[in-house]
Amino acid sequence: MPGLVVFGRRWAIGSDDFVLPGAFELFVRLVWWIGILALYTVHKGQFNCPGGGLLHSYLLVLLILLASIICALSALVYVSMQGTISNPGPRKSLPKLLYIRLLLCLPEFIWAVVGAVWVSDSSVHCERTVVNAIVVTVVASWVIIIFTIIGVVIVFDPLGGKKTFYLTDGVSRNLESSQSGQLLYNVKSTATRVWEKRIRLLCCCIVQDDDHRVAFTSIAELFRSYFSDTDLVPSDIAAGLTLLHQEQDKMESCPKEPEEVLCHSPSSPVTDDLDIELENAAHYMLFAAAAYGWPYYIYTNPFTALCKLNGDCCRNRPTESDITGSDHHNFHFGSILRITGLQYRDFIHISFHNKIYEIPFYVALDHKKEAIVVAVRGTLSFEDILTDLSADCEDLTLEDVLENGFVHKGITQAANYIYRKLINDGILNQAFTIAPEYKLVIVGHSLGGGTASILAIMLRNSFPALRCYAFSPPGGLLSKSLADYTKRFIVSVIVGKDLVARLSMPNMEDLKRRIVRIVANCNRPKASNHSSLLKYQILLRGCWYEVFGGDPDNFPTELDGRNQDALSQPLLAEESLMVHRSPSYNALEDGSHLNSPPQYPRLYLPGKIIHIVEESSSRRLCSADIKYSAQWSNETAFSSILISPKMITDHMPDVVLKALNSLSQEHDSCISC
Repeated sequence: MPGLVVFGRRWAIGSDDFVLPGAFELFVRLVWWIGILALYTVHKGQFNCPGGGLLHSYLLVLLILLASIICALSALVYVSMQGTISNPGPRKSLPKLLYIRLLLCLPEFIWAVVGAVWVSDSSVHCERTVVNAIVVTVVASWVIIIFTIIGVVIVFDPLGGKKTFYLTDGVSRNLESSQSGQLLYNVKSTATRVWEKRIRLLCCCIVQDDDHRVAFTSIAELFRSYFSDTDLVPSDIAAGLTLLHQEQDKMESCPKEPEEVLCHSPSSPVTDDLDIELENAAHYMLFAAAAYGWPYYIYTNPFTALCKLNGDCCRNRPTESDITGSDHHNFHFGSILRITGLQYRDFIHISFHNKIYEIPFYVALDHKKEAIVVAVRGTLSFEDILTDLSADCEDLTLEDVLENGFVHKGITQAANYIYRKLINDGILNQAFTIAPEYKLVIVGHSLGGGTASILAIMLRNSFPALRCYAFSPPGGLLSKSLADYTKRFIVSVIVGKDLVARLSMPNMEDLKRRIVRIVANCNRPKASNHSSLLKYQILLRGCWYEVFGGDPDNFPTELDGRNQDALSQPLLAEESLMVHRSPSYNALEDGSHLNSPPQYPRLYLPGKIIHIVEESSSRRLCSADIKYSAQWSNETAFSSILISPKMITDHMPDVVLKALNSLSQEHDSCISC
């Protein structure tokens, strides 16, 4: 539902979000009030001591103050329970109750200060039990005040005052067009500055230069454009994601039509090479995982990694010229040696240098496959995250490549950095001088997979036999023409419901639209009079469903089947969930990918795509036996974000490696049989 508007500004909380927090505070206040009443009743005649009159007055006023707060909280909780998620009309009196509740905070604060002064007064010589009990009440008062302040800070929306501009449809009618346009520009500029400050705060631990400042502005523009056209609070988004997961599971359990199964057929007529590519992918995934260095090695070997690395750090220590930007104890290089099983002499170049648009990579000789492997590291630092989020599009124009098109800006700049290193610094020339008969293979996971793919496009003309294996690359990477071109030499490997492989601006806009639609059309069954409790049932049962599973048909909700036009109807003070629609949202609404705005055209995964899915799983005490299956897929199968508890874990490099090894071993066992 729309964010609550109080004090003339919008807050990141809905009018139906006060049920559980209000009920919890109400319970605490009731217990506290009963305890003070019991204390006052038992020790009523023991306040004749020096300073006792002050303590007596403190308890008496506190009882009256708490009773007033309890009454206000009871009314607040009751009103917050009325209505439905998309019908806040019965809760229209809630802002007035909030004003009353917040007004009571002032005397509570004053009385907490007075109580702290009185109990610390050395002239008070009452019974120690009474004094200690009052000290506890003073401390409790301050704890509740502090938590109230923290709650206000959490739900404070820095753009709340500006966002009311979006929430009133009459702005264009009340202002001249030039004034309205200027006001809209000011609102957008303020929103961009707010997002830029947030990003700077999150990245305060890194040295910031001109590249960082440009990236901050670009990312802030992206976040501002994505979040500015909806009026959803965090609890709405959480409920919407939970409902989407349930709806998605219901659809997956339905039998598929033949044409739906055929849509997952390979885009290339060559399907016999699946087993070969899986075996190659399992081999090269080790190189991609090794690029993460010691964090990945310790993550996968938590009990023995440090001992092994400490034993290796003093042996085979390379010279400083062999490695760029290594850690002091050389744990990165030791981890790469351990994971790949290569020798020090097999490495041509290793770079751990890391800045925005400049990511670590290494070049090594793979004698088993007779290949020169360029392995690019995935996301592991704030700089890498900034590279990921620089999601603007830019043209990629290469000589003798007809399939030029749009590419992800940040990842393309990272690929340009590695390209310059490989060519201008003569790293590839050195490698082919040592092993002239070897082929060139470029690999990477996540950000590294996307960078490896664009790097492969850049090197393709110079090395026609080049191959690239991109593991869990970002979904919004290449335009359709480039994606089709890369099917000749790139293989992408995706596991399960990997979120990153489905991330793109059009997909994110589609997810936003689905959340708005399912939240706005969600109603509790008619048997209940308190329909706003549905959101909490959705969230609580959703948590149970995510952890323990269950039947999605038992979910306590029904969609009333309203069409998309219902989303634009006024909900509270002429506000709606979609306060205005972005161009990309409208393009998706029209169902046409060709109408996407130039700023965020639809981008796709690179190359031919191997999709690995979990067929069955048997849980044991400390482990799980998972059976995987793999098939060729196409880019359209990843045109929507799937909600699942595994949407993050399916992206992790150890999960990808485990799945590939399982399929490779299964294939080997079938051959031996």
